[in-house]
Amino acid sequence: MPTVFTKNGFRFFFYSNDHTPIHVHVRKGDGEAVFEISGEIALRESVGMKMRDLRMAEDLAEEHKSLIVEKWHEHFD
Repeated sequence: MPTVFTKNGFRFFFYSNDHTPIHVHVRKGDGEAVFEISGEIALRESVGMKMRDLRMAEDLAEEHKSLIVEKWHEHFD
């Protein structure tokens, strides 16, 4: 599971067998969420993550969108 970055207790990562469209998994504590990165950042699913943490994770994904896309292409292309 390649880690893209960590910040404020959030870990943004890919699973090694992930598939398109470009997306990123985010964990904090016992919660996990998945954000689509193609186009606008959009929450695809979440389990056990508080709303406040989802908003923070989405903001971080938006802030680091270009890094996420770059790392996706490095790993999967």
